[in-house]
Amino acid sequence: MPRFHRNDITNLLSKLTIRRAWNAGKVWSSYQLSRLLNKPVQWGYPVSISFEPTTSCNLRCPECPSGLRQFTRPTGMLQKSFFEQTIDDIHKELLYLIFYFQGEPFLNPDFLPMVNYASKKKIYTATSTNAHYLTEEKAKQTVESGLDRLIISIDGTTQDVYQQYRVGGQLNKVLEGAKNIVKWKKELKSKTPFVIFQFLVVKPNEHQLEDVKKLAKEVGVDDVWFKTAQVYDYENDPNQLIPSLNKYSRYKKDSNGNTVPKNKLQNHCWKLWHANVITWDGLIVPCCFDKDAMHQLGNLKMQSFKQIWNNDNYKQFRKEITSSRKNIDICSNCSEGLKVWED
Repeated sequence: MPRFHRNDITNLLSKLTIRRAWNAGKVWSSYQLSRLLNKPVQWGYPVSISFEPTTSCNLRCPECPSGLRQFTRPTGMLQKSFFEQTIDDIHKELLYLIFYFQGEPFLNPDFLPMVNYASKKKIYTATSTNAHYLTEEKAKQTVESGLDRLIISIDGTTQDVYQQYRVGGQLNKVLEGAKNIVKWKKELKSKTPFVIFQFLVVKPNEHQLEDVKKLAKEVGVDDVWFKTAQVYDYENDPNQLIPSLNKYSRYKKDSNGNTVPKNKLQNHCWKLWHANVITWDGLIVPCCFDKDAMHQLGNLKMQSFKQIWNNDNYKQFRKEITSSRKNIDICSNCSEGLKVWED
């Protein structure tokens, strides 16, 4: 999971303005007041949003609805004009843009121009990729775009292990893409993007934790993050993904021997106060666990972002979070509070 690095944090803080800091203070204080009163109080606007460039993906990962083509919502590409219009509306309060949700961002031909647009608004930008499209040219454009953080998914250090989760993927392309980014950062004398190898710990790869650290040093990326895996059918684990290493598992055995999530599902959620997700076609959903956009809180094609943030749907959802969160389906598999820190 994330650690704090001076250069990355300094870069993030450089994006702060008085208005953004004031907004963040309002959001944090309203969240704390909501916890104290056990009812929703919402001040300010999101500090962070996730914007989905596309639902398309080149891989077939076994626990990803995008990879498995299991969405009930349509597949498509975020349009640059719609993205710019939305950013224009919210950029004065927005500090952090997570430029992914489902799908592979680099499949959207306008992805890097959109990153550059947000970067020019002094918004911290981050994305996650399977790195199969980071050619020399694309890597150079990525560095030039102003992208602040690049998370590269690398779930194995050998092809036979890597492909067990990243079905259809080629590890040599991932390493080549990462090397291209590192090369162009040096060529262009750029401190960004901050490059991370993200290792999703599952049973087939849990023996390669030390190997990926060594590989990261060889390639020259800035950090390695270990991430716990969400398993939809965790009771049966049909793909045998839940690791045996308890530290890296979201699940545990209860007193009856059943597999259950470790989270305690208390009636509060920081994410719902400071962040949300915008799908490629303009739907607002609560968080990244609503992958199929089943809890639609608004549509940016019909209302402005700020109208949606305070509409009746949002108020009702926050009320449910503060009173009966365990009854909300997308919360049942949430990893909130489960952090993995590495030395």
